[in-house]
Amino acid sequence: MGREPGATWRKAALELAILAVLTQGEGHGYALAQRLSELGLGQIKGGALYPVLNRLESEGYVEASWQAGEGGPGRKVYALTADGRRKLTEERQQWRDFSTALDTMLSDLAQEGL
Repeated sequence: MGREPGATWRKAALELAILAVLTQGEGHGYALAQRLSELGLGQIKGGALYPVLNRLESEGYVEASWQAGEGGPGRKVYALTADGRRKLTEERQQWRDFSTALDTMLSDLAQEGL
């Protein structure tokens, strides 16, 4: 059985997507995964999400704090830092440039019948 369609692209763009979603406010991992899904990225599993969140935290792009749970265990809540906002701005432009180049290449090849 193969991978879910789009899984490779989703994994490649997950860091940028997380930073973008965090501009809307802080959130715990499950809420972030739900929001990404609502925005069209499909199901984001914890095995993909949490390593990226941990890396972003260790690099100073997000900060995490523990919130007490309501009748259950506490949970880690993530928020975007100023460095994270700068990284998002830089990478947003790089993504646009890459996306434009890829779209152009695919269109050109399609016109050539390839």
